[in-house]
Amino acid sequence: MIRHRPAGSGHPYSVDTEQRWPVVPEAGGVATLGVRADASMTAVSVELIRTPDAGAAETVELPLERVATTSRGRVSDGGHLASAQARLARAAGGWQTTTPTLEAGSTYRYRFTAVHEDGRTERTRWFAFRAAAWRSADDALVVSGVSRVVAGSIAVFDDGERIHRARFAMPLGAGEHVTGLGERFDALDHAGASLDSVVFEQYKSQGAERKTYLPMPFAHVVGGTGWGFHVDTSRRVWFDFGEAETGVATIEAETGPDGVLPVRFFDGSPVEVLSGFLDGAGRAEELPDWVFRLWASGNEWNTQAEVMRQMDLHREHGIPVGSVVIEAWSDESTFTAFRDARYTVTDDGAPHRLSDFEFPADGAWPDPKVMTDELHARDIRLHLWQIPLLKMRPHPAGQAAADAEAAIREDVLIREPSPSGRPRPYRNRGWWFPLSLMPDLTDERAARWWTEKRRYLVEEVGVDGFKTDGGEHAWGAELLYLDGRLGDEKNNTFPVAYAAAYGELLRSAGKAPVTFSRAGFTGSQAHGAFWAGDENSTWDAFRWSMNAGLSAAASGIVYWGWDIAGFSGDIPTAELYLRSMAASVFVPIMQYHSEFNHHRSPSRDRTPWNIAERTGDERVLPIVRSLVGLRERLVPYLREQAAVSVRTDSPLMRPLYFDHPHDAEVWRTEPQWMLGSDLLVAPVLAEGAGTWPVYLPDGRWTDVWTGDTHEGGTRIDAATPIDRIPVFAAEGAPAELIEVFRGVR
Repeated sequence: MIRHRPAGSGHPYSVDTEQRWPVVPEAGGVATLGVRADASMTAVSVELIRTPDAGAAETVELPLERVATTSRGRVSDGGHLASAQARLARAAGGWQTTTPTLEAGSTYRYRFTAVHEDGRTERTRWFAFRAAAWRSADDALVVSGVSRVVAGSIAVFDDGERIHRARFAMPLGAGEHVTGLGERFDALDHAGASLDSVVFEQYKSQGAERKTYLPMPFAHVVGGTGWGFHVDTSRRVWFDFGEAETGVATIEAETGPDGVLPVRFFDGSPVEVLSGFLDGAGRAEELPDWVFRLWASGNEWNTQAEVMRQMDLHREHGIPVGSVVIEAWSDESTFTAFRDARYTVTDDGAPHRLSDFEFPADGAWPDPKVMTDELHARDIRLHLWQIPLLKMRPHPAGQAAADAEAAIREDVLIREPSPSGRPRPYRNRGWWFPLSLMPDLTDERAARWWTEKRRYLVEEVGVDGFKTDGGEHAWGAELLYLDGRLGDEKNNTFPVAYAAAYGELLRSAGKAPVTFSRAGFTGSQAHGAFWAGDENSTWDAFRWSMNAGLSAAASGIVYWGWDIAGFSGDIPTAELYLRSMAASVFVPIMQYHSEFNHHRSPSRDRTPWNIAERTGDERVLPIVRSLVGLRERLVPYLREQAAVSVRTDSPLMRPLYFDHPHDAEVWRTEPQWMLGSDLLVAPVLAEGAGTWPVYLPDGRWTDVWTGDTHEGGTRIDAATPIDRIPVFAAEGAPAELIEVFRGVR
């Protein structure tokens, strides 16, 4: 076996051994050409033919040298579900070479030849590319609003047959801060830094890696005259906000073959800039007030008995819960049937109804309908976990096999080119459920085919929402969607359509469209709630998550939360747990969750009682009880302020610069925010803090815990006993709002 994939796996941040790099090489530079080959190969070479637009062809043969094998960003076992890819990488050898200097106006064709130990040779098919070069192109941008583009800065990356990218520059003032850009973990202000916008599953350490599930090519520029912009594309965009050249923001974006790039500019306050963006992106709709109550979940709650036991423990400990999310409910094959359920396979892939299932009394889920009814009787909503894939490893059987065959037959899948040139179903290249089939949920017909299989869960079982996890699996610019467009344009839009499809299912059944997603892009604002994805239980992750919530809010995401104190690895300390729990009282979605631990002891559940038992800290349960009680009393305020946010575009969880764009001090604080119009929140983000520095902007502020008042425009060190974090009420806050804090003073 010898394999070359010119564009590699499509991993946006890693170059695979067997690909061409750059995929579109630049004239005057070189390209690396690589293959993976069986261990039996003793030598590999490439025949490279250069044909100039005018002149004779030239051929050169280049030997390849052995190199370490990398694939999809992995070089060894470890990481998130990477073992299958690592084993594959070890079974094949990597070979690479570098081309001579490439010339503009030339087409390059190449193929590889490998020699086996026994002297046999094996060749690949021919591949081709053209070297591209940057050229000025003032007509490449389609600008709306007052342009900030630097004259003469517009250029396109052109290979003589098609344009691949466009770029332009904008001035940045010394006092201007760049923020927004979707959910960003590393910082709020990206002035002086570079980043990009591509949906990516960054499993943990998002702040250190500077990658995100939920990017948007939209930015606020705050501190000068007040403006912002949106690169109005779903393709990948790169941003350099003064890192390469102080005072200059350079934007580079992939384009269609015509090389045209739409850019929208907005002027005014941060709210006015956000409103201009949302006019095109779409806005959130009000969700029911129960979404503001505590969400509870653990991956080891994988039986009906365990779910109800945990709900009983919430009641026993006086900690009210508003929603339970069950992740490990399904057969892990169809993701539509409860584990252990008995039913007859529908060979045509048709949806089931509840009456089609028999639930064994001794099974994991003896009666999901009774469980759901009991949860509802306790005023608890039920959400089920989903994944937008048809699992193909191990080889599917029963309903999973019938569904896969039906999906192919009904033509509802994302496809990819095959070596023959004919499209074939795309097989997931990510680490999670590798080689799965992927429905094209951006297509209305395919989305309906997919969601109808889940209709009985909503209409008959009574499910209230879905955790729409894992929207990041579309890798590769060459993927082919059902509307004829390719992955370079469509992959980022997949998670938007994913949440929208499930929201429409819920809406069609007369329910609120409550989805809970981690991935998204421009347009996600209109579709449900979000959480910040997978993280460890560390103080760094806590801080990164606060940045994520504030940047998401600045980009128009209203309903946002994170896994309180992290969900992965060993449990948090009691202090980290309580500080995170206190902060979560004042974010739109209050939710704890824990990773699967194979039911090993001790438990790693993030329930308050498990944290109390594991840490031996007697303060945990009474403090959590008090904090969740406070949250319950805040629900009317959150409902009211969410309605204001939806109506006015002023974020519910609002960075301080929204109200104080010309106050330089708001950029010199630890993460703080306004929750609605009346509460300023300053989470405690470090261990062992007896006080915490808080910046109070202009105005008059009342400490909700002590009743002390402070004039704004100053910094104070607020006392931070373990049962509370600094919260201040703005002047004019309703007395009844201040009253809700009385029970925890």
